[in-house]
Amino acid sequence: MKTLIKNGTIITGESSFPGDVLIENGRIVAIQQGLAAPDANIYDAAGCRLFPGFIDAHTHLDMDAGTTVTADNFQTGTAAAIAGGTTTIIDFATQDKGGTLTAALETWMEKAKGLSACDYGFHLAITDWTPAVAREIPELAAAGVTSFKVYLAYDHLRVGDGEIYDILRQVNQVQGILGAHCENGDIINRLTDSLLRQGKKSPCFHPQSRPDLAEAEAISRLTYIGQMAEAPVHIVHLSSQAGLAAALHARQRGGEIYIESCPQYFILDDSSYSLPDFAGGKFVCSPPLRAKPSQAALWEALGQGSIDSISTDHCSFNWKGQKELGRHDFSKIPNGLPGIEHRPALMYSYGVATGRISENQLVASLSENTARLFGLYPRKGKIALGSDGDIVVWDPNTQGTITATYQLQNVDYTPYEGYMIQGSAKAVFLRGSLASENGKVLITDKGKYLPRHGCDYFRRKTE
Repeated sequence: MKTLIKNGTIITGESSFPGDVLIENGRIVAIQQGLAAPDANIYDAAGCRLFPGFIDAHTHLDMDAGTTVTADNFQTGTAAAIAGGTTTIIDFATQDKGGTLTAALETWMEKAKGLSACDYGFHLAITDWTPAVAREIPELAAAGVTSFKVYLAYDHLRVGDGEIYDILRQVNQVQGILGAHCENGDIINRLTDSLLRQGKKSPCFHPQSRPDLAEAEAISRLTYIGQMAEAPVHIVHLSSQAGLAAALHARQRGGEIYIESCPQYFILDDSSYSLPDFAGGKFVCSPPLRAKPSQAALWEALGQGSIDSISTDHCSFNWKGQKELGRHDFSKIPNGLPGIEHRPALMYSYGVATGRISENQLVASLSENTARLFGLYPRKGKIALGSDGDIVVWDPNTQGTITATYQLQNVDYTPYEGYMIQGSAKAVFLRGSLASENGKVLITDKGKYLPRHGCDYFRRKTE
């Protein structure tokens, strides 16, 4: 099968130029103006941008949170993703205490099998580090899993500093990358207990239980451990000005630090937690939303290239019946926000359309840098010869309003209700097949599992 996308403006992380793109058997085989292919399906992209398919490297689909399970599974979550322009996700397969990483991967592979509308991979979240688990790392890397995660918060998930050091050393040997949820779990436990004893149980106290300094301390600690282990580290869902300062300081002293953030930390703020009638519970996520000065700091850092990637931390729970589990105790509200569908439109509208970032920076942070970090480049992340034909035909002139009424995410609200949008995915191609058009998903189950090579950090070291 051949697909020819004509008359668009191709956007990469470095340049923009007019061109046609010919895709055959799922891969890009020609890029130039005036291409002709009489036997191809032709799509006219006049007036539109051609972005490489966006990659969301931080999702939680079909995840058991202990008291409830996320509202989106791999079927609904990936359909919402591809409607918005995301053609690849990397979800988290979490090790059970006493279990193996291999078993976790098998469990999540089964969850996604035959359901995913977009291509997918998995990070392995390590919660129980043993010599036997250490021996699994090379086996998993050989099988194409080269990214891992640890938690510095949540008692049932986190591992100790010494274990993080050992994990970094082991992952480094296979040219993998370790990401970390950076919050000081002990301090959060103390602050939460204190607030609850004082009867401070509404959602407005959630950010007080997880202050920005708890994030900054954990980032600083992680980066020092990374330097001692002589390994790169990946900070996931960075949320605050204080956390950003800690990460940038680590870079200044020589640490190899990669930074991910999420749209909610650029667009929403902590005033949402004070909405009446428990509406603030809709916005409970961790790290929490921050005050407006953090928004400004993150936008500036993204514009300067200091933040590498933007993913979502999509972790959807319904307001009714799920978020309400914490109506009388904020610490019992399931943590997480939906966002997998709206990330590209939000970052284009509030980043590119406002002049905060360029279209090239959008591509870098939503696609190319992520592909490089997680061993997918150049198959994913760029419109280039030989790359997968994952292309988003983006109309920069459309306008609209986000509303839960018309979203595909399987959740009863959106934190971006009523937000105006400039630009949208007119068409989304997955390996050359038209997967969605004008927000309507046309192909629902053709996503493929993606084995991955090592982090590009190691490639650059040897060049």
